[in-house]
Amino acid sequence: MRNVGTVVRGIRTPIIKKGDYLVNIITKSLIDASISENFKFNDNDVIAITEAVVAISENNYVHINDIANEVSKKIKSGHIGLVYPILSRNRFSIILKGIARSCSKITMLLSFPCDEVGNSIMDEDKLYKLGYNLGDTILEEEYNDKFKDYKHPFTGINMVEFYKKLVNDENCEINFIFTNNPQKILDFTNDIICCDIHSRKRTKNLLLSENNNVYDLTEILNEKNSNHGYHPLYGLLGSNKATEEYLKLFPRNGEKIVLEVQKKMQELTNKKIEVMIYGDGAFKDPSGGIWELADPVVSPAFTKGLNGHPNEIKLKFIADNKFSNLKGDNLNKAIKEEIKHKNKNLTGWMESQGTTPRKITDLIGSLADLTSGSGDKGTPVVLIQNYFDSYADN
Repeated sequence: MRNVGTVVRGIRTPIIKKGDYLVNIITKSLIDASISENFKFNDNDVIAITEAVVAISENNYVHINDIANEVSKKIKSGHIGLVYPILSRNRFSIILKGIARSCSKITMLLSFPCDEVGNSIMDEDKLYKLGYNLGDTILEEEYNDKFKDYKHPFTGINMVEFYKKLVNDENCEINFIFTNNPQKILDFTNDIICCDIHSRKRTKNLLLSENNNVYDLTEILNEKNSNHGYHPLYGLLGSNKATEEYLKLFPRNGEKIVLEVQKKMQELTNKKIEVMIYGDGAFKDPSGGIWELADPVVSPAFTKGLNGHPNEIKLKFIADNKFSNLKGDNLNKAIKEEIKHKNKNLTGWMESQGTTPRKITDLIGSLADLTSGSGDKGTPVVLIQNYFDSYADN
């Protein structure tokens, strides 16, 4: 019996820069790692590549003037309503800077007590002690009177003040409204950009009418035939701050990269290895309440073997219920037979309760994101082995 299940390795690579041929760098780094660490490749291994190095190698950057010019073409009134931007210096500040450069006034509508991905904007306990509920609307003057001293517990920054200074530095006026009703923006302007990520379609549909000019971030810098590198599906979504003037966009050629890496690894190892590109993992921090997923998807590109959802039985449930009278070798044998003959679709079955049947790419992408981290580990490639094995595999 195999005594080790899933094995995850962060693979170090050279520092990747604009114009580097990523396929060769990734595959060489993997082969070098296998030699230095004495491991072999297997069929159904998974290579996960962080989206950042893909976009960097593609030189997939835009200047904030590109954002300003694009927004100016779409919205000409000079007063733009921004609905539900996340509170992030990395994710939204450069987008906001570009928008501010395109207009004379911004009305920013923020959800409370936190943004879409869990970044808090107010002290929730204080909010309820003062008698507010989530259906209220709080204007800027009221916010300044009661909540302006709040600072994010991780960054120590008041993001309202941060955004205000950023916009003012672009010679643009800004005012804030705090509400969980997106239609309140229509009290101020009809020219709107929906800045939320996962709820953007619903928000936009609530605001659309013949009198309103409404866009979301996927519709800014998303030219399908552009040589600049704009993503045709996601536009500004999935972007990250590169410098004070440049933004790195979501990778645009992900499908090409994963297929080329898969082909190259099959040539080098004679193994069928699955490949994916991953961004943020889909998990929530228990102490800060932040949901990590600020990208539009966990994986923008992956090989077909990673499509679908897990179909697993819960060993503890089976052992405690169906085989409660068995122990030792008899229990092990019975469990293995149960796995081998399990239903091909366990959705809704008690045997699968608690197995979290999310997308395979969401699960593996989250595992890879936790492994590589976002700091100085230097492992933008992650190798996952035995992920698809079960207790029944020898």
